[in-house]
Order: sequence, then C-alpha cells, then structure tokens
Amino acid sequence: MTPRAVVIGPPGAGKTTVGELLAEAWQLPLRDTDVDVERTAGRSIADLFTTDGEPVFRAMEEEAVAAAVAEHAGVVALGGGAVLSERTRSVLREVPVVFLSVGLAEGARRTGLSTARPLLAGVNPRATFKALLDARLPLYREVATVEVDTDHRSPTEVVEAVRAALTGWGATTGSDHD
Repeated sequence: MTPRAVVIGPPGAGKTTVGELLAEAWQLPLRDTDVDVERTAGRSIADLFTTDGEPVFRAMEEEAVAAAVAEHAGVVALGGGAVLSERTRSVLREVPVVFLSVGLAEGARRTGLSTARPLLAGVNPRATFKALLDARLPLYREVATVEVDTDHRSPTEVVEAVRAALTGWGATTGSDHD
C-alpha cells in the first residue's frame, strides 16, 4: 500500500487539521503518527519527552512513520520533527509528500508557543520556534513533492491548494473527480 499523501510541516502548519480535511475530501482514512506513538507508549508525547527523552521519542516516531507509510493507503500526518530522521526521509522519498509551510509569525500565533509542545517549552519559545524552522526547512523541502504555504489561508483553502498541487502527480494520487 502507498499513502495517497503524507503531510509534513512545522508546529502550527495545520498538519492534522489539513490531513483530516484532505482525507475527508478524498473519502479516505487519516493516520496520525503522533497518535500511533502515544498509543504504543501508553502516554502523551510530552510525557514521553519528559520521562524518556527526545531520542526515545524519535526512535518510536521513526518506527511509526515506517509502519504508516507501509500499511496505510489514506492520508498520513507526521509530527513536525519526523523529517529529522534520515531513515524517515528515505521512506518519504517513495510517496507523495505535502509540505505545509508556515511563517514564523503565523506559526507562533497558531501554536500560542504552547508548553504542550515539548520543543517549544523554555525561556524563549519564539527564538526556539525560529531555530526549529531554520533547521528543518531544508529537510522538509528535501522530501516534499509539493509545498503549500498556509499563511493567511483557511484550512479549506489549504486543502484545495493541496489537491490542485497533487493533480496528476503519479498514479498514487488517483483521479481528481473524487
């Protein structure tokens, strides 16, 4: 099986929201790898980070992404840092990947620089968010089939842009009259 689309991007880009709407538009299921990790761990990602550390979380995330891409024929939403793994980037090169980009100001507004997001907690969450964007942007672009800017767009507008961008992309995107 191959996913119809894998959705990636930084915190606040709308991966889960857009993934849900995209799956609904295509009448396909959504699989969120963050949910898969939480189910496997039996606790929240924030708790996993705090208790076991980021390396343990990233290893679990890598396994969750590989499984989702191998097993799921719908839409897959990844956590924002999944692209940090070379193994994950290798897996993503084989499937249609939608990079939802978001600017610093809009991403900060959407996330509220939430402490529920482990990597944004700290003394200067805005600077942390900027560093995160700077470090990950080349990785998102490395694996992206298409890039869709989400700034100043509603989730529905983003979904329409994604569908238009994927029209005609390989056999895995299917027809556009669904």
